[in-house]
Amino acid sequence: MSAAADAMSWQDDAARDLVRNAGDRFALFTRGEGSHLWDGGDKRYLDFLGGIAVTSLGHAHPVFVDAVSRQAATLVHVSNFFATPPQLALAAQLKRLAGTGESGRVYFGNSGAEANEAAFKLARLHGGQDRPRILAMRNAFHGRTMGTLALTGKDYMQAPFLPMVPGVEFIDSTVDALEAALDDRVAALFVEPIKGEAGVVDLPEGYLAAARELTARHGALLIVDEIQTGAGRTGDWFAFQRDGITPDAITVAKGIGGGFPIGALITFGGASELFSPGTHGSTFGGNALATAVASAVLGEIEQAGLVENAALRGEQLRAAITAIDSPLVVGCRGRGLLIGIALSRPVAGAVVAAAQQHGLIINAANDETIRIAPALTIGDVEIDEFLTLFTQTLRTVEDALLLDQPASTTPTEVPA
Repeated sequence: MSAAADAMSWQDDAARDLVRNAGDRFALFTRGEGSHLWDGGDKRYLDFLGGIAVTSLGHAHPVFVDAVSRQAATLVHVSNFFATPPQLALAAQLKRLAGTGESGRVYFGNSGAEANEAAFKLARLHGGQDRPRILAMRNAFHGRTMGTLALTGKDYMQAPFLPMVPGVEFIDSTVDALEAALDDRVAALFVEPIKGEAGVVDLPEGYLAAARELTARHGALLIVDEIQTGAGRTGDWFAFQRDGITPDAITVAKGIGGGFPIGALITFGGASELFSPGTHGSTFGGNALATAVASAVLGEIEQAGLVENAALRGEQLRAAITAIDSPLVVGCRGRGLLIGIALSRPVAGAVVAAAQQHGLIINAANDETIRIAPALTIGDVEIDEFLTLFTQTLRTVEDALLLDQPASTTPTEVPA
């Protein structure tokens, strides 16, 4: 059978058998190693998306493979009526890395959305009847379940599912807006340190410190969504740590499992006492297999110095991207290995498609932003390959658009 026939076969299968919530799949990948993927035709791709900031060790890393194999051969699941050594070890590990101190606690789920659902409940438990208001950022993203969608400040995502869970109010990402909105009836403020789905948009300098002071003054919880920014991705274990604050809770997922589904809510101080037996739960959350793998992934990130590598390689990449001579590239933002490349025209979809043709996997966070989130293990070889493939990609798009001068030079936050 020809490669074209094979391609048509899997595309037909996907169209027939998969719910169309994700639209058409771009490729059929059959294996991966390090920062590379291979499709059904054995074409090699450089993966600079990392499963959307998930495969922190890359593909088929020996530590990941060994952790899955060893734990699967020992104990996989017993339910949360019981504890297991990997579950307890990962909880202690996350508390140490997040800096919760002895008072911290960890709730395990299976995804970032589940972690944020737990955080939503935490806010309600804190607020009770006296604090019905929950604040979140416009254009933020916290998930697609009904609870987390209510926290997600994107009208087009909410529209098909109205009415939303009540009580959530959206504000601009400015200290002035926060000061105006906060009062003693607010239960919690949800915030992303970097709005990844909005185009890798950082908060204003000093925002988290101001948010901590203001929420503490009014008795509200500060809940930081570290699902995309956590596990070393930004050059710190968690992005909030750069600001020297202590939140009331953070949510994590994605990179902590290196590709294995797991999420967690990590609480600090008094927020650790809000849940009581029966107030929340998850059948699969925190099972022995998931927690063993996540513990191994975090251990490898720590012992291999990959948090520091993310900071170093992120600076290297941003400098190199900024230096690319292209009318399409007008800016580069982000921290560590969560990077947004600002484009002069709304052609991110065309750039992603051209990149795939050249053997490069990247993502359009919105029409004017390319997002890259490669494995934390990348070095000079992968960066050089990326720059070669990305430059070729830009030339392809420029030729198609007959570009010679940029339309603008100011990157802006564009709704995803």
